[in-house]
Amino acid sequence: MAAQVTNYKCPACTGPLHFSGESQRLECDYCGENYEIAAMDALYAGKEGASRAETAPPAGGHWSQEEAAHLRAYICPSCSAELVCDDTTAATSCPYCGNPTVLPGRFSGMLRPDFVIPFRLDKAAALAALKAHYKGKRFLPKAFLQENHLEEIKGIYVPFWLFDVDSQVEMQWLGKIRHSHSDGNEEVTTTEHYHIIRQGSIAFQMVPVDGASNMPDAHMDAIEPFDYGDLRDFSTSYLPGFLANKYDMDQRTCSQRAHQRIRASAEGAVTATVGGYSSLEIKHSRISLEEGPVKYALFPVWMLSTRWKEKSFLFAMNGQTGKLIGDLPVDKGRFWKWFVGISLPLMALLGGVLFLGGGIL
Repeated sequence: MAAQVTNYKCPACTGPLHFSGESQRLECDYCGENYEIAAMDALYAGKEGASRAETAPPAGGHWSQEEAAHLRAYICPSCSAELVCDDTTAATSCPYCGNPTVLPGRFSGMLRPDFVIPFRLDKAAALAALKAHYKGKRFLPKAFLQENHLEEIKGIYVPFWLFDVDSQVEMQWLGKIRHSHSDGNEEVTTTEHYHIIRQGSIAFQMVPVDGASNMPDAHMDAIEPFDYGDLRDFSTSYLPGFLANKYDMDQRTCSQRAHQRIRASAEGAVTATVGGYSSLEIKHSRISLEEGPVKYALFPVWMLSTRWKEKSFLFAMNGQTGKLIGDLPVDKGRFWKWFVGISLPLMALLGGVLFLGGGIL
């Protein structure tokens, strides 16, 4: 049996609705009407449960057992086309009629998010941010700007676990302060030794860790922070027009990464209170963590992929703040020209200083 799906349709003309980041409302692609999220939630209350499940055509036997285990079939209510998605897809669009489709079954039970941060920036903003990212990159190959082409751009609601954790921190250092002064023809250095102790507690709230294994962690970390002022109670009304994934790594799996981030942050915050020393050496560090409530949320991300010389380059942009990150190719010829241009004058300057120093002695 194919799963149940929901199309959000305009009450005025039955055209497909999509969520607009600019207006923060559901907008009709045809008549231009727009609707508040709360109004559409009320209108569609009960429709998900009452929608009719259609029977999917039998499998043709072309998929292996392992492949079939990760595929799901859905029937589009608008044109009756069958949609085939992987088992982490929660929102998509029909490839035949283009209607944005929400798959409410993917958010049933424990999979339903607590919160969502809606998209504020559209596809045009993502493309503009990508072009701006190219500017000022000294070692970017000139041909890349003209020859790379956009392979894919998609707005995705990425699943994040949000951890509340209380930390108790105990750290000790050996600190040194050095004083130097001249005594006749001699340079005298005095070193003072200190034993430094810090203890305290730090509470961390809603530390995000992405729960989708197909999302690159480095990209997801780099586009933080998200502004929690836009955090909303979850509703599927925010999804039309975007992709959405459910988590495939549960909170227990992600808690280890959250704890690593929290430990590093706690240690850095306490170390920042120790200043005025010539050098510091950590002698003891003990950080204990007590985990509180864990929430599940969807955050907006634009994923962009470009291709150049048979290689793909992946970029991620925060769909709320516009912060963009991604890897770029390096023109090695330009890099080495720059390196030689900088290193030779420095070597000449250093040689001159050493020569003058030798002459004085």
